[in-house]
Order: sequence, then C-alpha cells, then structure tokens
Amino acid sequence: MDLSTVLTAIPFYRQDKEGNPTITSIENDHRLVSDGSIFICIKGYTFDGHNAAKEAVEKGAVAIIAEQPVDVSVPVIYVRSTKRAMAQLAAHFYGHPTESFHLIGITGTNGKTTTSHLIDEILRASGETTGLIGTMYMKIGDETVETKNTTPESLTLQKTFSKMKTAGVSAAVMEVSSHALQEGRTNGTQFNVAVFTNLTQDHLDFHRTMDEYRTAKGLLFSRLGSSFHSSTPTFAILNADDKASQVYEAMTAAHVVTYGLEQDADIQAKEIQLTSAGTAFTIHYPGGMIGIKSKLAGLFNVYNILAAFAAGFVSNVAPETMKHALERVVGVAGRFEMVSNDKGVSVIVDYAHTPDSLVNVLETVRPLTKGRVIAIVGCGGDRDKTKRPLMAQAACEHADEAIFTSDNPRSEDPAAILADMESGVVGQEYTIIEDRKEAIHRAIKFAQPGDSVVIAGKGHETYQIIGRTVLHFDDREVAKEALADKKGGFA
Repeated sequence: MDLSTVLTAIPFYRQDKEGNPTITSIENDHRLVSDGSIFICIKGYTFDGHNAAKEAVEKGAVAIIAEQPVDVSVPVIYVRSTKRAMAQLAAHFYGHPTESFHLIGITGTNGKTTTSHLIDEILRASGETTGLIGTMYMKIGDETVETKNTTPESLTLQKTFSKMKTAGVSAAVMEVSSHALQEGRTNGTQFNVAVFTNLTQDHLDFHRTMDEYRTAKGLLFSRLGSSFHSSTPTFAILNADDKASQVYEAMTAAHVVTYGLEQDADIQAKEIQLTSAGTAFTIHYPGGMIGIKSKLAGLFNVYNILAAFAAGFVSNVAPETMKHALERVVGVAGRFEMVSNDKGVSVIVDYAHTPDSLVNVLETVRPLTKGRVIAIVGCGGDRDKTKRPLMAQAACEHADEAIFTSDNPRSEDPAAILADMESGVVGQEYTIIEDRKEAIHRAIKFAQPGDSVVIAGKGHETYQIIGRTVLHFDDREVAKEALADKKGGFA
C-alpha cells in the first residue's frame, strides 16, 4: 500500500515534502520501526514521540505523522491529533478487521475480566473460534499473549484484530477500560454488543469526578452503530440495578437488553442460593427460564453470569448451550481464587482494588466462614488517592481483622499511602505491616481453623512495582509458602 492510499483514511492533513513511498507497516514505537514504516509521533505521559522522529528515519521510516514540526528528510504528515489519526490509519491499513467477526465489548468498574471469560466460554461452546482481549492477556484461538493494558492502544488493537481475522476468529470479547474510551483507543473498532457491569469509585486520579468517569464509560454505548439494519443489529446490555444504566440507555441508539436481581429486567436471576460450593439460581429470560448451578461463589458473580448470559442471548446462543458452558467454569485466575491447603483455613486471593469490590468479596466470605475474616489490603501508588481511606473503611467494617500493607507503591512512599488509608479509620482497630510478604505470612500464621484470610488487590498479578523496579511477586505463591510453614493448623 502506498502512502497516498494509506492517507485516504485521514480527510484533513498537511504534507511537508513530496513523495509517495510504499508503506510496509505503521509504528508508534521508534524501536519497532523497519524499512518502509510510517512512524506516528505520540505525546505520552513520560515520552514524546516527536523527539524520536529522526531516529525512526534512521531505522527506515519513510514517512512521519506528527502534530508539531520535526526536521527529517522524509515526507511529514501534519495532523491535529496523532492519536486520533493513528486509530484511523490503523483501521484502514489493516482492512477494518472488526467488520469480519462478532465483537462484544465489556466496560464497568468491577467484573469485566470474569464476565469476559464467561462470554468466551459461551461462544466457544456454541462452536465459535474466539478471541479475547483483557486485563490478564490476549487470546487468539488457543494462543495467548501477555498484555500491558486492559485495552491496548488503537494500533496494537487493530493489529491484534487483523491477526484474529487471519486466524479465522468468528467471535471475540474484550474488556474496554474508561481510559481507553477517553483516549480513543477503540476508535475504528466496530462492536456488535456492549456490556455494562457496574459503576463504583475508581480512577479518579484520571477522570477527576464520578460524572466524568461515568461519561467515559458511556462512550462505548454512544458509539454503537446507529443503524437499525436487520443484518447488523447492535445491542447494549445494561445492569438494571445500577443507576448509571439509565444514562447509558439514553446515550445509545442500540437495542437495549437489561439484566439484574432487584429491578425489573429482561434477564433476571431468581431463587438464588449461595453456598461455599458455588451458587444456584434460575435465570428468567424472554421466552423461558433455566436453572444454573455455578461453581463461582458470591452475589457479584450472579451479576457476572447474568451479563454473560445476556450477551450470549443477543448473540443467538441457545440457553442450554450457555447453561453447560457457565456450569463448567471453575473460576478465573485471581478472582476469588482459593489457595488449597490442609490447615483448615480458607485463603482467598482476589483482584478487589476498589471499595465496592472489596465489600463484595468480604460479604461473600462472611457467611462461608465459621471463625474470623482477616483482610489484607493495600492501595496502589500514583493512582486515585481518594479511595484509600474508603478501602480501609471497607476492610475494618467488613472483616474481623484488617491488615494494611503495600500493593504496588510505584513512585510513592509506601508509608504515605498507608497514612492515607489510616485517615479513614481513625479510632478503629487495624494492623500495619508495610512489607506485603510479611503481612501475608503473619495473617496465615495466626489464622485458626475456620478462619478466612482474604488477600486483596493484586489477584492474578505476578509482580510488584516499587519505584521503577518491577519485582516478581505473586500473592498465591506467597500464601502457599506461608501455609507450608504453618504447623498443624495452629500458629
């Protein structure tokens, strides 16, 4: 594809220096540039791609996309926003791949990862070749690749969709973060179904207010196709028990399908039975009902299952097929994951890193626990500071013993993060153990048979970020070490 053909994706631009070279790839990382690449200069939080334009040309770039002047020997295409142009160019260069398969996007504060895996299981059970993009990894068929962000940059996203198309993927599901929507990473992506899980406080370091956060999530629904053409219907799957759904319903032109437990909904769970072995309930849907016996514990997972069922329902998957798929899911890594042991102590590792998700986990653990509930909680550095005292409150109010520790402190002083947490629980009882490994060992050492230890915040993560150093750290591994050191079920 030559440069002039690639640029048909951008309606307005100014070109400096003539030329129409053949384009072999599009890159926004100068280290990945090769002969024939277009290099897109992106202004990031810590690095400005404009400063790497000359190096990109030296590595073989034959054209540059920029917002501000760069002094290079190849054609420079000046645009208002390189991020917006990148999404447009990528979708065009890779042949608009999401037009070739069924795509389901999931947004919300909590539940995105579990719901995406449940939907993937439903789609595979119905005979689809699937793709998945999310917090834990990207999957194309049976091949998995690690990811850095919940939702990749638009260029990486379109490259991935192109690989899915080539691999014969017929249906895909992806988590869509509020950051990605705000920054336009999903521009150029055609969703058939958009799912909303819930909205609770998170990411206010980025969005500043809950209204801005709610609006960012709503972009997924407002961008659903406005056409009512029968061959390409679009659906918004909304949680009827969350007030934000009313806003999203007003924002979208798509067909709306609701799910829930409390409010009247199109797809509803009734006769709910919560046990330590999982959850049993009946799903009522338009035209029928079906019983579900899930191995996933907790009321929050009932919502996740309903959301997945609704997405499958509008994707024309038979209810019986969905039932079998949902009932065989044992769990998702780092989401209410039990660490097996013979000490009589329940140890649960969960990704809960918002006040609401922590309350959900602790409320789920409480009726399943004969003894004490011990919560190990931290908060990430360089992130929303306003939720730190709320996380501490959730731990103190819903656990018998709360231990505050480090999460991923990043560039912040761990002691300062812990001080922010303490400000929310003045006068209450808690323990501070800054070293996360020590905190886990201490909690498990003194746990008695019948107690539950909840290790919250990191879930599936296998690292801890301290300063600029990324260290190997897995809550599950540390818990197993602590359990191995524990003698006879007693301290």
